[in-house]
Amino acid sequence: MTTQADISAEIAALAGQPGEQPRKDYPPYRSSVLRHPAQEPVLADPEGVELWAPAFGHRDVDDAEANLTNRHPGEPIGERMVVTGRVLDGQGRPVAHQLVEIWQANAAGRYWHQRDQHPAPLDPNFTGAGRCLTAADGTYRFLTIKPGPYPWRNHGNAWRPAHIHFSLFGTDFTQRLVTQMYFPGDPLFDLDPIYQSITDPQARNALLAAYDHEVTAPEYSTGYRWDIVLTGSHRTPFEPGEAP
Repeated sequence: MTTQADISAEIAALAGQPGEQPRKDYPPYRSSVLRHPAQEPVLADPEGVELWAPAFGHRDVDDAEANLTNRHPGEPIGERMVVTGRVLDGQGRPVAHQLVEIWQANAAGRYWHQRDQHPAPLDPNFTGAGRCLTAADGTYRFLTIKPGPYPWRNHGNAWRPAHIHFSLFGTDFTQRLVTQMYFPGDPLFDLDPIYQSITDPQARNALLAAYDHEVTAPEYSTGYRWDIVLTGSHRTPFEPGEAP
């Protein structure tokens, strides 16, 4: 089995390499060899896609869906926190009425999904998914629980840093973008091939939320701020095949 030392050596050898971020074919991230797009993009029929497209209107997205802590009778376990920020274009202009979805593991590092069988407890009061629409100034806001790290089988003793998955939509399903938000100071960053597949340090830093004491609510929740830039030279890195 490949060890963490083997993965760390591969990451070090690839560090700082220029090119598309993240790298589509990144050997330390074992499944990227099979999962990254190998063919040119196919033009989708907008009318056909719209038959299965998500809902974007205010009538279809309830404000309560942005609160991941009140979906069940009891309180979820873990650090209650607010994650907020703005969705911006490459010129720094706000992107209004953007559909933003998130999904994440619970405080013990386990997803509410039948395929996640790692031996950490499920929280009956936390299912880890929410969505909202950005406001006129591009702002989104979620109330959730800070996720925990979790093991994955990329190599021996592999652990993912704590993170939240973000999905953003434009005006139709073909404009979907997917990325991940991380928390500052995580000791697993240097050991994680997914995070390190973004070989440009400046681009990696764009995935880090910042603790914001102004967002923190006294005696209730901590607060983090994370802006998402859709285009331009400072855009947020998105998963392969999802770049604008």
